[in-house]
Amino acid sequence: MPDDLIRLSKLMAQRGICSRREADAFIEKGLVIVDGHPVNQLGTRVSPNADIELAPQAKSQQTKLVTILLNKPIGYVSAQPEPGYTPAIKLITPENMFGKSNLRLKPEHFKGLAVAGRLDIDSQGLLLFTQDGRLAKKIIGEDRTIEKEYLVRVSGNLTKEGLALLRHGLELDGKPLLPARVEWLNRDQLRFILMEGKKRQIRRMCELVGLRIIGLKRVRIGRIMLGNLPEGKWRFLEDGESVD
Repeated sequence: MPDDLIRLSKLMAQRGICSRREADAFIEKGLVIVDGHPVNQLGTRVSPNADIELAPQAKSQQTKLVTILLNKPIGYVSAQPEPGYTPAIKLITPENMFGKSNLRLKPEHFKGLAVAGRLDIDSQGLLLFTQDGRLAKKIIGEDRTIEKEYLVRVSGNLTKEGLALLRHGLELDGKPLLPARVEWLNRDQLRFILMEGKKRQIRRMCELVGLRIIGLKRVRIGRIMLGNLPEGKWRFLEDGESVD
């Protein structure tokens, strides 16, 4: 077997066709066409330059994947439950739905629904849940290019040098951070725009320059805005909305 062959599901994920898990499901059903021929064997390896298409049935399934926007309150964990705390997904109920939509919440919408870009338990704001592995990869994948915007209320004194470091020059866990856009909105509130999302990144960045965070709220992921979505409420991502 040539050394340069790559697992089909991995290649599909790299190209943004779907997630690896979704790719395996489509392959098992024979819904992946490689160089004109259907493939139904898990673990199949193909050329990195292979022509890959999804069968119409698979494309139809992708269009039915849902993404949910939630305005997460403080005190809820984003994903894995922690003792004494409630996971934010528990807020996704018919009663908490905000606005009008052609969709109605169904049990199948929770199948494979996962957080794309977590928020700390003591942070609030825009939290995305999605069934779509392509969308998740754009937000949290290694090649992510999606901005995340935060409004951060702080206390303490920030020098010009400290502000410059917030923008570029800090390290976390022994690795340099990507450049960030950071600016004052008023005397005690900063706007952060990041391209990455390390654990408690903004809080740790602020600590390194002598600031204490009083409040942190995410208001945007890519082109998706929190807008007027009330705290604790959720809505579906509608047709025509996209992170990029």
